[in-house]
Amino acid sequence: MLVDDNLTNLNVGKNALLEHYDILPATSAEKMFKLLGRVTPDLILLDVEMPEMGGYEAIKILKSNPETAFIPVIFLTAMIDQESELAGLSLGAVDYITKPFVQTLLLKRIELHLQLEDYNHNLKNMVEEKTKTILEMQNAVFELLAEVVEYKDDVTGGHISRTQKYLRIMLDELIRRSIYSEEVSAWDPRLIVLSSQLHDVGKVAIKDSLLLKEGKLTDEEFEEMKKHTIYGAKIIEKIESNTTGRQFIEHARLMALTHHEKWDGTGYPYGLKGESISLEGRLMAFADVYDALVSTRPYKAPFSHPEAVDIIRQGQGTHFDPALLEVFLAVTDKFLEIRRDERPSGKD
Repeated sequence: MLVDDNLTNLNVGKNALLEHYDILPATSAEKMFKLLGRVTPDLILLDVEMPEMGGYEAIKILKSNPETAFIPVIFLTAMIDQESELAGLSLGAVDYITKPFVQTLLLKRIELHLQLEDYNHNLKNMVEEKTKTILEMQNAVFELLAEVVEYKDDVTGGHISRTQKYLRIMLDELIRRSIYSEEVSAWDPRLIVLSSQLHDVGKVAIKDSLLLKEGKLTDEEFEEMKKHTIYGAKIIEKIESNTTGRQFIEHARLMALTHHEKWDGTGYPYGLKGESISLEGRLMAFADVYDALVSTRPYKAPFSHPEAVDIIRQGQGTHFDPALLEVFLAVTDKFLEIRRDERPSGKD
C-alpha cells in the first residue's frame, strides 16, 4: 500500500513498483484506513507530511490496532535529519526512505523488509508450534497424574472428567454475564479447565486407609484429609519450577489449595474469606461440591439434582461467593445434562 497526498509522488512510486508488486494507492491516511477495512497489505509505504492526518499520527493508530499492528511500515519523507528519522522509528516504522525515490534502492529496501517479515512470521509459527507441543506433553503428564489420583481414590471415579465439564459451563456463563470481567479477561478458559484436573492431586499423599474408609472420618482423620489441599499445592509448585506454561500451573496450584475454602472464612486449609480466596478456587468449589453431592460415597447416599442445587443455594454467602451462585443457578440444567451423560451413581 502506497500512501502519499502528492499525486506526482504517488504515480512515480506506483510506476517504480508496478512490475514487481500489486500496488494499492491512497492519497490520504483516511483513505488508507478505509482500504485497510477491506484488505491487509504485506507492507505500507507511508508519507510523513500529509494534510489533516500525517504519517506519525497514522502509524500510532496502526500500531494500536491488533489487526494492523503487525504490518511493516516504511516512512516516505523529504526530511533527511536524524531527529525526524529517529522519531519515526521510535513509533514503530521499520525504515525511512527519502524522496525523490531511487527506484533500485526503493525496490531493494522493500524486498529486504518483506523477506525479514516472512522470516519473522515463520519463526513465530515455529515457536508457537513448539510451545503447543510442550503444552500438550505437559497436559498428558497432568492427565496421567490425575488418573493416578482417581485410581487411588476409586470411590470418586469420573469425578475429574465431570468437574472439568461443570467448570467449563460455569466459565462460559461467567464470561457471558461479564462477572469478574477484569480478572477473567486475562484468562484462557481452555487452560483453566485443563488445570482443574489437578485440584485433588494432593490426595496421592493421603493414606489409603483414609481415602477408602467405609463410614465417616474421625475428627483427627478429617484434619489429616484436609491437608490434601496443601500437599497438592506443594506438588504443583515442584512441577512449576521445572516446566513452561506457568499460567497453566498457577491456575492449578490455586485450585488445589483453595477449592475447599468458604466465602465466610470457615473453610480450609487457611480459613480464607471472601475475595481473598482465589477466583479459581471459588469457581472450582461449585463443580466439586455439586459432584460430591450427587455421587455415591462410602459415608452417604447420593442426593438428587434438585436436592443438590438446593443445598448449594443455601450456601449463599457462607460457603459460596454470592455472585458466582447466580452464575451456577443459571446453568443447573446443563449440570444435570452432564451428570446424566457421565452416569455417576445416584438418582435424579
